[in-house]
Formats: sequence, structure tokens, C-alpha cells
Amino acid sequence: MKLRTIIVDDESLARNRLRKFLAQEPEVEIIAECANGPDAIRSIREQTPDLIFLDVQMPEVSGFDVLRAVPASGLRAVIFVTAFDQHAVEAFEVHALDYLLKPFTRDRLREALDRARKHLQPALAGAFQEQLQEWLHSSRTDSNFRTRIAVRNGTQMLFVKVTDVDYIESAANYAVVHTGSGNHIVRETLTNLEACLPPKSFLRISRSIIVNLDRVKGLQSSPGGEYVAVLQDNRQLVMTRGMREVQERVEYS
Repeated sequence: MKLRTIIVDDESLARNRLRKFLAQEPEVEIIAECANGPDAIRSIREQTPDLIFLDVQMPEVSGFDVLRAVPASGLRAVIFVTAFDQHAVEAFEVHALDYLLKPFTRDRLREALDRARKHLQPALAGAFQEQLQEWLHSSRTDSNFRTRIAVRNGTQMLFVKVTDVDYIESAANYAVVHTGSGNHIVRETLTNLEACLPPKSFLRISRSIIVNLDRVKGLQSSPGGEYVAVLQDNRQLVMTRGMREVQERVEYS
């Protein structure tokens, strides 16, 4: 069975080089290529690959941020790829299978693939999941995420505290940050913002809305059979994610 693989690197030349090397490996199937952290988060969540080649140093959302933003169940094997060897220590602390320093050779890549194949055997996979879960749990603190969001107000740049946010709504390639004092348009996608906000406080309840759990005072069903999150000011937000998950997150947030 082929290794379903995702390549994540913000440099197109680096992605091309890795793709050419992997094309010569008959047991590897590339199912996605991502040029930034938010795209990687979305692809990993949707496709649950066997193996991820993950660049460490990416703007705004790093390789480590990607790991913190996806379910550990979606991370079976990770090989870091980077030009910065000072990241090696942290890479092995998060139990990456291997660490490729650019520019690497085809033989070095094959060595990493051999380790991946052995590691993905059922007898070893469970240990990796357990170690990764432990690291993710210990590393997911608010210090890893944004405390403020930069918004533009005319010619001024303002900084909104994330604790002041009620919810964030998608608007194509932009997002609208809703607060008690007004709304602000941000030149970022909802997926990018989701990766940068503390997950214990913010939850994506639909394709287009992230809500601050501290603003949710209750959940209720609507006449149309949908569920809605009721905010402290009685605004209602339609939920399309599982009711049980939202309820548990609100109860224990």
C-alpha cells in the first residue's frame, strides 16, 4: 500500500525538488502540496495522510503551529524539512520521524522514507500517537497563539484583544471580527485566523464562523432543525458542527 503523503513548504523550488525525488519512489503517493500553514492545516484535517513532509520555518503559521492546530489523530508520521538546523532539537522533541536539512540528497530522503515505513507498522504507530498527544497537550498554551488581532480603521492600524472578540465571520478572502464596540474587516482568511487563536477559547462552529466560547451563554434548536449558539447579547449563530462537541467545549471552557 502506498504512503499517502502531503508536502508542506512555502518555497516553490523546495516543493518541486521534493516532488521530483518522491516521484521516483513507487510506494509514495502525493495527495496534496501546501505553500503555507493554513492550507496545510486544512489538507491534513480533510485527508489524514500517512506521512507529512513539513517545513519548519514558514511565515505567520510555522510547521510547529500546524502540528498544534490539527488533531493528533491526523498525524501518523512527520518528517521536518528546513534550512535551519537550529530547529532540530525542537523537531525531535515533538517526535518527528526524521529531520531533513536543505539541500538534502535523494539517498538521505530514502533513508527518511525507510524510517517512516518501519514506524508506520501497527506495533509502533501507537507509541508515536501517545508521545505526540503528550507534547501537543503540554504545548497548547495561550502563549503559542495571538493575544491581539491587527485591524485597519481608515488610516490607522488598531489592535483588538482576542478576549474582546465575540465571533469572527468569513467574508471570502477576508474576515469580519465582531466585538461589542463594533466590527472590523481583517485581510486574513478564517482558516488562517483559526490556526492563530487559542483553541481552548475559540471554536469553529461552522464553515464560516469562529466563536469565542466565553461569549456563548446557551445552545438551542431552531424551528428549521438546526442548532444555534446563543451569545451573551442574544445574537444567534447557526452551528453546522456536531452538537455534542460544541456542548462539551462550552461546558468545559
